Amino acid sequence: MSNDAGSDTQKKFGRREFLSSAALPVVAAIVPAVVSAQDRSGDASPANRIRIGIIGAGANVQAVQIPGFNRIPQCEILAVANRSLASSQRVASEFSIPRAYATAEQLLDDTDIDAVLIGTWPYMHRDLTREALDRGKHVLCQARMANNAAEAREMLNASRQHPQLVAQLVPTSTSYVIDNILQRLLGEGFVGEVLSVEVQRLRRSFADFAGELDWRHSSEFSGVNILNLGSTYESMMRWLGTGDRVMAQTRVHVANRRDDDGRSVAVDLPDHVDVLYSLDNDAQVHMRLSETTGLSTGNQTWIYGSEGTIFVDNALNVFAGKRGDSQLTTLANPPEQQAVYRVEEEFINAIRGIEQVTMATFETGVKYMEFTEAVHLSAQSGQQVTLPRV
Repeated sequence: MSNDAGSDTQKKFGRREFLSSAALPVVAAIVPAVVSAQDRSGDASPANRIRIGIIGAGANVQAVQIPGFNRIPQCEILAVANRSLASSQRVASEFSIPRAYATAEQLLDDTDIDAVLIGTWPYMHRDLTREALDRGKHVLCQARMANNAAEAREMLNASRQHPQLVAQLVPTSTSYVIDNILQRLLGEGFVGEVLSVEVQRLRRSFADFAGELDWRHSSEFSGVNILNLGSTYESMMRWLGTGDRVMAQTRVHVANRRDDDGRSVAVDLPDHVDVLYSLDNDAQVHMRLSETTGLSTGNQTWIYGSEGTIFVDNALNVFAGKRGDSQLTTLANPPEQQAVYRVEEEFINAIRGIEQVTMATFETGVKYMEFTEAVHLSAQSGQQVTLPRV
């Protein structure tokens, strides 16, 4: 398989969207954070560094993962394979990467490479992951994990066939600011028993009926993961655990978008979705995601319990109140108590055997892929879908 998405594929999508769409959530999340100090113990000499190969070096990889690896003295980026040899050479030149390859196969065949970062679109993740693991290389794969749950399970099974290798996903970072405080409040029983949850992830702009086609609008390249449904559920699993009994309705409001040649192309992924599902204690969760909600209130999270309520606003400020209070109160959430982005460090430390991967494992990826697929199946059938699916 070539890592080149192909000129015909790329032409379907606007260049601006192609370069920028995946980068924004992660970059926005880490700008205010300080990456934790690297563990400088151990031999960081060139002969003992972990050598990284990058397959797919788009805007997100260039803005986040490459600088992340470059901060770690125990590793070095040895090679890159992008959409073409010329593209690979441009990235290699800009970031002083020694080797540039025209295809993913050439990079995977490089026996000097110990680990790979897969930064391509989701439709390539399964095959590249299996090929990398079969060649004895550790894998860090961009989210979304795969096109569907079956592919995600294949990736998990492949990783289990190579238990000596680290297999990790880049986790969603859009909730790092609030992860620790929500986990603490819920773990301490602040709300009592969780009764219901309301989550909305809404754009504040109106539907763009003359918009450009983005890979996230195509199930061929993005799979059945609607909008940021998978990443939102990944965060919610950290706070509330997994869910079951999923029901969903979806809509495609912008039915056609322009490709890079200005042609109108039909869109087959929804731009609006409502989801209902249940937690382990039968608490009901309502999720609403949309990119067609002009002048909306944006992103909000409400967690209602028997003894208390937690609210997170669009700016990730946390408010809470207990039974007997007359209103919510702002809770302090100092930066030093917040989670920070350290994915590359965790990956390298896991390879070195000094840390275990916690965010995010392939097992986590399978769970959010099963959830996004359940939403898709329920919307298509009008029926409830039970998780986990066997």
